[in-house]
Amino acid sequence: MTLRRADDGAMLTAREVAMIRQALSACSDVLTWAGRHGSLQLETVVAHVAEAAGLGGSPGALTCQVNLAIGYLDFAPAARSTR
Repeated sequence: MTLRRADDGAMLTAREVAMIRQALSACSDVLTWAGRHGSLQLETVVAHVAEAAGLGGSPGALTCQVNLAIGYLDFAPAARSTR
């Protein structure tokens, strides 16, 4: 998908939303598992991912953002017709 302008809204099909939600849910599950059972090496990787995402290396903030994205997909308003 390519947006014409940076502030354009993205229109996704229900199938695309479901696929993105499934991927985000898997990420959330992995981050939760890593937080409970992870080794120092895994914690370091998660911290680097959080830093790359602009979250200052906070694994908790990364998990929070992933869960917020899931919530947005679950409760986003339906697209309106442009007709």
